[in-house]
Amino acid sequence: MKTSRYLLASAALCLLATSMPAMADTSGKKIALSNNYAGNSWRQAMLTSWEKVTGEAVKAGQVAAADAFTTAENQATEQAAQIQNMILQGYDAIVINAASPTALNGAVKEACDAGITVVSFDGIVTEPCAWRIAVDFKEMGRSQVEYLSKRLPEGGNLLEIRGLAGVFVDDEISAGIHAGVEQFPQFKIVGSVHGDWAQDVAQKAVAGILPSLPELVGVVTQGGDGYGAAQAIAAANRPMPVIVMGNREDELKWWKEQKDANGYETMSVSIAPGVSTLAFWVAQQILDGKEVKKDLVVPFLRIDQDNLEANLANTQAGGVANVEYSLEDAQKVISSAM
Repeated sequence: MKTSRYLLASAALCLLATSMPAMADTSGKKIALSNNYAGNSWRQAMLTSWEKVTGEAVKAGQVAAADAFTTAENQATEQAAQIQNMILQGYDAIVINAASPTALNGAVKEACDAGITVVSFDGIVTEPCAWRIAVDFKEMGRSQVEYLSKRLPEGGNLLEIRGLAGVFVDDEISAGIHAGVEQFPQFKIVGSVHGDWAQDVAQKAVAGILPSLPELVGVVTQGGDGYGAAQAIAAANRPMPVIVMGNREDELKWWKEQKDANGYETMSVSIAPGVSTLAFWVAQQILDGKEVKKDLVVPFLRIDQDNLEANLANTQAGGVANVEYSLEDAQKVISSAM
């Protein structure tokens, strides 16, 4: 009788084991980063965070490789070819910061059809087989105008500095800024330039448009452009408007200097470059057999007048205020979305 019960129990355990999905061992898995652009401090910080966190994961045996590749030009055709090469090289997952939300969909679908996990972040893709990690970029733009409405209730003229033309992030933040102006019609956008999320490009663009603009009360931005705008406005001997910053160290340093000198007040907002590390861990968890929703949202990182000094102290010279994600952080993001 005991033997029969033992055999029945063993059979039940075997049946249970075969009916449950097995969790993958990712120690032999290879993950690649496909990045479309590295020409500013945010992208450099993003790549640094990726290398730091994934390097530790490789050393710990959590994955076999986590290689990063950046295209020479911000061209969707070049990035699509890069992804196709990754398919041929046998990567198990591809993490993408995309040049376009739609132009890479063909290459992404090829990767999915080859059994490769694709996770996009920051610059996301719309191909349904891929996962997406993004902040609410529209809200990031709209919140800038809401902040200005509290600082400058009478409103006035705004200069908009956009990012890289044709990129999803640029379109979304700009749409949010314009939605904010509709919500707070005391403001009017009197000029718009592309700063490519780079201080030197923004400085030249702002210097070029300033002579044609009336007095400004504010500058709404996308990140990597606030300090350049401030330099151009100062060089033109114009009154300094409230410039929304983008969490870069040079912006925060300039803001601190102006705050100490004359009480200058603003705010700063951007997506943390370390979101690349969240995308890495999400890819690893998918390879490990975890169920993950296709769309994950992470908060943007905002700095205000009262926590400026603390954030500046924690931001390396030439860098960006940042948050890097651990495996446990990623598991929390995944579970909260479920």
